[in-house]
Amino acid sequence: MKPTIIGIAGGTGSGKSTFTNRLHDAFGEQVAVLYHDNYYRCNDEISFEDRKKLNYDHPDAFETELLVKHLARLKENQAIECPVYDYSLHNRARGTVRIEPKPVILLEGILVLFDERLRDLLDIKIFVDADADERILRRILRDTKERGRDVDGIVSQYLATVKPMHNLYVEPTKVFADIITNSGMNDVAFDLMQGKIRTLLEKAQGKSNL
Repeated sequence: MKPTIIGIAGGTGSGKSTFTNRLHDAFGEQVAVLYHDNYYRCNDEISFEDRKKLNYDHPDAFETELLVKHLARLKENQAIECPVYDYSLHNRARGTVRIEPKPVILLEGILVLFDERLRDLLDIKIFVDADADERILRRILRDTKERGRDVDGIVSQYLATVKPMHNLYVEPTKVFADIITNSGMNDVAFDLMQGKIRTLLEKAQGKSNL
């Protein structure tokens, strides 16, 4: 039985990571999680100061072709070596993380519904929506607490690239979603997906017992 891949998209600070983490917490090691952010391109040839200025919200910032290959491998029940991104360095880290195929795979990222190649590999597509004011506030809290960024830098990046790229590339992908939820804490949407994943896992377990 091939894995079911669930794409969870939405703007920065929308709550998509919260939604993804809630599902992961509910099922633990029965599901695998991939983050599109880990597929940011390697920029070793660029200085740290120049890397800080790159547009990380444009589709070209991601090595999506590698992610597509990795998802295809997971679909065939083969393990992958997933890259790791270091936010403090604005660059890909040296090591990788081995991801084993699971009956359900969660793929989270702002642009996972943008690329047709990715969409073709997704069995269920979710878009987590949120008010722009809420999103920028959540981003400021996250980037200062978790990524060592300063407020001035966060605001400058948001105005220069995050907001315009959201309007150009992220927001329009809502049309591809099977489910749109207004929050990562929306219990109705969570319960629906929890029930769906439970059914998928039960089917997978049944197949393995044959």
